[in-house]
Amino acid sequence: MTRLGLELHPDKTRKADLSSGKEGFDFLGCHLRKRMSGPIWERTRKRVYFLQRWPAARAMKRIRQRVRDLTPRSRCHADLRDVIAQLNPVLRGWGQYFRTGNADVKFNRLDEYVHRRLRALRVKRAGSKLKAGQAERWTRDYFVKGLGLHRLRGTIRYPEAA
Repeated sequence: MTRLGLELHPDKTRKADLSSGKEGFDFLGCHLRKRMSGPIWERTRKRVYFLQRWPAARAMKRIRQRVRDLTPRSRCHADLRDVIAQLNPVLRGWGQYFRTGNADVKFNRLDEYVHRRLRALRVKRAGSKLKAGQAERWTRDYFVKGLGLHRLRGTIRYPEAA
C-alpha cells in the first residue's frame, strides 16, 4: 500500500469479528453483519449464518435530515404535490442504492417518517380549522395513491443467485 501512496486510517481501521454474528462493520453507507437463519434453525437446529447488509445508522440519519430539509413546517402552505415532487427523486435514489440488501425494516421506518412529516404539514396548514377526525384521513395511501409519493416499501430486489 505504501507503494501506491495509501495508508490506513488508525481510527477507521479495526478487525471485526463476524463469526456467530457478534459484530458488524459499516462500509460505503451499509452495515454488514452475519445473521443466523431462523428457518434453518427451526427446521434442523443448525446454526447457519449469512452475511446481510442494510443502511448504516449514519445513512439513515442523513436521509432523515434530507427529508426534514425538504419538508420544513414553513412549507405548509405550499402545494403538497410540489413538496412531494421534490421529495420523490431523493427517496427513489436512496432506495435504489440500498434496495439489494436486507433493508426492509429500514425502508418501512423511512416510509413512516416521511408519512409523519407530510401529515404534520397538513395538520399545520389546517391549524385551528382542523376538524375532529380529519387528520385520520391523511393516511399513507392518501399520499401515495392520491398525491404520488414514492413508497420504499416493496421495492427491494434481491440479485439472482449465481
